[in-house]
Amino acid sequence: MFNNFFHKMASPKYFYRISGQLLPWLAVAFVLAAVAGLYYGLVVAPPDYQQGDSYRIMFVHVPAAWMSLFIYIVMAGAGAIGLVWRIKLAEVVSISSATVGASFTFLALVTGSIWGKPMWGTWWVWDARLTSELILLFLYLGIIALHNAIDDKRTAARATAILAIVGVINIPIIHYSVEWWNTLHQGPTVTKFDAPSIHISMLIPLLLMALAFKLYYALVVLMRARCEVLERERHTGWVKQLAESQ
Repeated sequence: MFNNFFHKMASPKYFYRISGQLLPWLAVAFVLAAVAGLYYGLVVAPPDYQQGDSYRIMFVHVPAAWMSLFIYIVMAGAGAIGLVWRIKLAEVVSISSATVGASFTFLALVTGSIWGKPMWGTWWVWDARLTSELILLFLYLGIIALHNAIDDKRTAARATAILAIVGVINIPIIHYSVEWWNTLHQGPTVTKFDAPSIHISMLIPLLLMALAFKLYYALVVLMRARCEVLERERHTGWVKQLAESQ
């Protein structure tokens, strides 16, 4: 059963049809989660006893930072699958994720700087967490540039997959930097092993925004992947049939 499902999902024609059916549902789910997260984060959640209302930027900053790591892992994993099993859709998902991941990383850095100014008194410090996150942005941009520099899609996919896999070493550095080094960045609050040190009134909107960002990622990647599939499969019969039916 599972083998049959994955075999179908590896088919560009089947993927294009199923993803088209999923897009409206993902769009609705994203809007609902985002509206709920923003409402609870900006209206319902109380001000922080130390930071006041300025802490509310974390409802964008923290999920964006989580997504920057999550998307890179997905991208590297899909690239590895493409390298080993030569599955075209894995290559498509990998490169389609790069721009979205770079956008979330940039958003995390910008919102972190805005948050850091009143907290630390400066827009930027060469902190271990901030520096490793900046390196992640450069990795995303490097993968995008490398892919665009190579004309052959399969060759470009293999090259970017290798770079993405090598860059995975930066992910645990980002995650554990606040524990390994003396850093201005605060330690983990939600992902602690014992219990989150964040009030439930703040945790709920944070998790809602994290869900919204994941749904947004899925929505955008599917749209980008569909375009990439059509570009790669433009000479096949099913794409010509699709074009004639429009």
